[in-house]
Amino acid sequence: MNSLNHYASARFRRHHIPKSFSLRRQVPWWHQILEPGSPIVNKWNHIFLITCIIALFLDPLYFYLPVIGGEACMSIDLALGVWVTLARTVTDLCFIFHVVIKFRTAFVSPSSRVFGRGELVRDPRAIAMRYLKSDFIIDVLAALPLPQIVIWFIIPAVKNPTADHANHTLSLIVLFQYIPRFLVLFPLNRRIVKTTGVVATTAWSGAAYNLLLYVLASHILGATWYLAAIQRQHECWEIQCSLEKKNRTKLLACDHMFLDCSSRHDPDRMAWLQTTELLANCDAKNDLFFHFGLFADAFTNDVASASFIDKFFYCLWWGLRNLSSYGQNLIASTFVYEMLFSIGICIMGLVLFAHLIGNMQTYMQSASARIDEWRIRRRDTEEWMRHRQLPPELQERVRRFVQYKWLATKGVDEESILRALPLDIRRQIQRHLCLALVRRVPFFAQMDDQLLDAICERLVSSLNTKDTYIVREGDPVNEMLFIIRGQLESSTTNGGRTGFFNSITLRAGDFCGEELLTWALDTTSNLMNLPLSTRTVRALSEVEAFALRAEDLKFVAKQFKRLHSKKLQHAFRYYSHHWRTWGSCYIQAAWRRHMRRKLQWELERQENMYYSQFLGGEDEYYNNAGDGGASSHSGQHLGATILASKFAKNTRKPGVTRKLADDDTLKMPKLFKPQEPNFDDDG
Repeated sequence: MNSLNHYASARFRRHHIPKSFSLRRQVPWWHQILEPGSPIVNKWNHIFLITCIIALFLDPLYFYLPVIGGEACMSIDLALGVWVTLARTVTDLCFIFHVVIKFRTAFVSPSSRVFGRGELVRDPRAIAMRYLKSDFIIDVLAALPLPQIVIWFIIPAVKNPTADHANHTLSLIVLFQYIPRFLVLFPLNRRIVKTTGVVATTAWSGAAYNLLLYVLASHILGATWYLAAIQRQHECWEIQCSLEKKNRTKLLACDHMFLDCSSRHDPDRMAWLQTTELLANCDAKNDLFFHFGLFADAFTNDVASASFIDKFFYCLWWGLRNLSSYGQNLIASTFVYEMLFSIGICIMGLVLFAHLIGNMQTYMQSASARIDEWRIRRRDTEEWMRHRQLPPELQERVRRFVQYKWLATKGVDEESILRALPLDIRRQIQRHLCLALVRRVPFFAQMDDQLLDAICERLVSSLNTKDTYIVREGDPVNEMLFIIRGQLESSTTNGGRTGFFNSITLRAGDFCGEELLTWALDTTSNLMNLPLSTRTVRALSEVEAFALRAEDLKFVAKQFKRLHSKKLQHAFRYYSHHWRTWGSCYIQAAWRRHMRRKLQWELERQENMYYSQFLGGEDEYYNNAGDGGASSHSGQHLGATILASKFAKNTRKPGVTRKLADDDTLKMPKLFKPQEPNFDDDG
């Protein structure tokens, strides 16, 4: 039987479950068509943006490969080349993966952009054709490992390699690939801003991002300056070498192969090095033969022959200094390319300062924008209070409230933010913020989730500083207040009655303004006849609470009437401080009436006892009169009996019992019973 049921259920699933649903469950995410605004694509865009910045940082490191390896010779730093190659290969793999992602990412059809975000095209063929016609070539050029191929395959394959050939090849390849990588970076940055609104979520991270771009530009500029200095040094050597070749009087002529450190141990080069004037004429400290211009610092400070760490930080400092000062400290020679390089530094500094530093300043100012706005508002408040000549104590209360509101909300208008959201999201946010706090109110803990959702949806925050009066006795009540934290003093004089005062302290979980609930449950009530408060509520400390306004409570009260539950009515009576005050006064009055009746009963008993003793004493007196004398004890007893009879006679006078009954010490001020909230009336 079980096997038949299993077979039948399997056939039902096979025939009735949609085929697309089962396939969608089995297809992995890397085979699916991704939405351009999905979390996976957004996260990858941020990761790839960081990868692009790292790649742009790694490429100029190839400029540091040429080094001066000895006297009048250059070589390639192979150890640095290995590490840079490995790191760049990882970034190239990320570029290749980005190409794959774009082949699997849907796009919005231009013809559907009439209203909203438009219709997504998920056809893989259409996605591939659109990508091949737009950004595919640029992405592929940015992903090609061209520097690795040149440094490890092309240069070693050349029969007569020279340092000059290696330097020019690497610089051209890196500079050529920088163009497509920049063309990938900036559209990616715009795409992230278009999708998520911002590149960085916080002001400080945005400022750090723009500062990082500025440092990256300084790094590129410093590496380019170092490579240009090496090229300038090599150019001086070539000029001197060509002059020595033309001078036939020299026994040993210069060979361009001598400028490569691979021939450093060649006997001919060693002999040539003893007679050449190349070292003296191509010294940066001697400008008589060759003018190094703005590249002289690379050789006077021994940057070209220093370790990589020292070389890197010096070049980074050089680029950052000249980029920040727009190249004002540069002393260039009349060499055309050097002048163009100096002009490029000036233009780049102006553009980057206006764009990158300007953006960083905007991000940093946005972090303090609310603080500045609060300071302006506080200054306006101070000027207004002085203009209106408010009393000092009232001014201090205003300052305390403004300060407390800033600490609680940081200047954010929460109500305007919630109003801009859809109803369902707003309801979920209100439930998340208020439900746990509302459940702490014992009266609301008796309600079901549906009613609590209706209440949470209409709660608004309320902040009150110390000594603030929430409501005064006799004033209209326009909201119920549910305390989150802080303390309130709730007191009443029963309408100003002399000699009556009751005070209680409200804490977290309590509520006030319960008169409004009775008003809301009345079908004939409206906003024109709000109930009057029976208590004065004052803040004993800073109080944070949720307020339920009269019009909102009127709507919620309709749901109360559909519940038909006496449990809520009993809970309302139990937790209402107005009902508690009336109950305590009622109990006190009943207790005092009981004590008064008990006193009257005791007086009557004493009166009867003294009266019976008085009559019995008289009979005993007359019976013992013939004995001729009474003892002292009988005389004392007779005196007490006479006094008791006088007291009993006085108590029998009319008006004495009434005077005891009307004694002020036994009176209890009459407190009217609060109106019953009608939970069961369907209206």
